[in-house]
Amino acid sequence: MSDENKLDQLKKMTVVVSDTGDIEAIEKYRPQDATTNPSLILSALEKPQYQYLIDEAVQYCQKKNVSSDQATTLLIDKLFVNFGTAILKIIPGRVSTEVDARLSYDVEGSIEKAKQLIAMYKEAGISQDRVLIKLASTWEGGVAAKELEKMGIHCNMTLLFNLAQAIHCAESKATLISPFVGRILDWYKQHDKVDKYAPEQDPGVKSVHQIYNYFKHFDYKTVVMGASFRNQEEILELAGCDYLTISPQFLEELHLTQGEVVRKLDPTKSKQMDIQRINVDEKTFRLMLNDDQMAYEKLAEGIRGFAKASIELENKLKKVFS
Repeated sequence: MSDENKLDQLKKMTVVVSDTGDIEAIEKYRPQDATTNPSLILSALEKPQYQYLIDEAVQYCQKKNVSSDQATTLLIDKLFVNFGTAILKIIPGRVSTEVDARLSYDVEGSIEKAKQLIAMYKEAGISQDRVLIKLASTWEGGVAAKELEKMGIHCNMTLLFNLAQAIHCAESKATLISPFVGRILDWYKQHDKVDKYAPEQDPGVKSVHQIYNYFKHFDYKTVVMGASFRNQEEILELAGCDYLTISPQFLEELHLTQGEVVRKLDPTKSKQMDIQRINVDEKTFRLMLNDDQMAYEKLAEGIRGFAKASIELENKLKKVFS
């Protein structure tokens, strides 16, 4: 029995990432990396201690000769970069910054937005190797990631729910993927009309196990980062995953909990498994996604949700800027 808490044990086998825009929470738990999205930034903006980040973004935009519509977009981009820059002063690793979800089916638009964000980070003195650009795991998102990675702009593929998406992202040489464990569980609980699953039978956990084993078996370099957790048990069932991005609530629970953490994912075991390779071209990708009702619905729902949060953020900041 280890004397260490579960969080400290987990950190020895998995890179722990903080899933929050709350800088104080990041300071408390000191994760390796951090990730944000429009919803998390919206929550953080409710806290007065972050007003200085808004003020600085407004001042930045006022110095630019742009139209009012362009000013709002520029303000949001700068705000994301400000939060990312503040976070990078605390953590040793990288921060993930999201491309607007409304560009999820726009290859060129996604590439251009990623380049703009990276340019802003460079203005702030942050090198691009400390930033991951978050893109939705659509076919177009994977194509955009392939081009960005060639430019040395590293990508975190989000809203990922099935193996076809994962393989496409890996074949595109994306740096990292974020399968959404909890959202998969949500769908199956509603679809199967059950209250809970045994931790090892959790559909989100099983999906990440499948993806992780496939990647390690075929030597893909793309990092697997489990995300979107609903309970502590999901996290512990993925001990040994490359990365896990965890909200402050569960970081606190793990920090306060004693007991042995058992490694559940191991690349040496993955190599020994009998796994068939799947060739995922565009037609196969779209067919596999269409045939997976959960993944098809959750991807569309996730894009709508992040797009809605972006619109909310725009409306909130228009008032600030006016």
